[in-house]
Amino acid sequence: MLVLLPPSEGKAASGGGKPLDLGALSLAGLNPAREAVLEELVGLCAADETKAQEVLGLSDGLKGEIAKNAGLRAAGTRPAGEIYTGVLYDALGLATLDAGARQLAESSLLVFSGLWGAVRVGDRIPSYRCSMGVKLPGLGALGAYWRAPMAEVLPEAAGDGLVLDLRSAAYATAWKPKGEVAERTATVRVLQSKIVGGVEKRSVVSHFNKATKGRMVRDLLTAGRTPDGPAELVEALGDLGYVVEAEAPAKAGKAWAIDVVVKEL
Repeated sequence: MLVLLPPSEGKAASGGGKPLDLGALSLAGLNPAREAVLEELVGLCAADETKAQEVLGLSDGLKGEIAKNAGLRAAGTRPAGEIYTGVLYDALGLATLDAGARQLAESSLLVFSGLWGAVRVGDRIPSYRCSMGVKLPGLGALGAYWRAPMAEVLPEAAGDGLVLDLRSAAYATAWKPKGEVAERTATVRVLQSKIVGGVEKRSVVSHFNKATKGRMVRDLLTAGRTPDGPAELVEALGDLGYVVEAEAPAKAGKAWAIDVVVKEL
């Protein structure tokens, strides 16, 4: 099972560990692209604060992120699973998993990133600010930039089991599973159900979406469930108490679209 996650905009501070070692990161085939993004991001932030603020889309209150980016090569590091924070990661609760679930998390979770492409939760990285929606002057839009490197590396990383795609739209642009890999991919949408005037209304609510996805991954990990494909995922989530609606795609080479329906967090 490979679980594709978005990062978080908010991040914990860089740790006190040794500085970044690109060669130690997972998915080594992404390293040339990682180095190119890192080089341009650091250079931009070190040279021109005003332009960096504009390119990164930062408010005045977040201008401190520019200096942080400028110092990425010398900054301390910590596991990516500790760097990423926010609703999804709070619900996932990596720090409180037992040893078996933690080991499964480190082998199956992949966090997408505008800077790193994708990292595993045990990879040591510094805190940074660079979303997939950023358009760097030299490399262009990062969502498009990452497509070729990802297409080379990710199919092998996907192995032969389920690919559970929980990414937001901006990060999904960087890699779209194709062919046989797509057929064992499931994209998940979380819908909040409310009764309004005696009629059920369903909507996508950001907080429900993120929290439910984090909790869902945690439940799969703690139960030791590693479904082989989308049909097995639907069964596993049902066993874990989720209300799931899904249909197999009508055409070959397409991913499954699965709805998880919740009434409350």
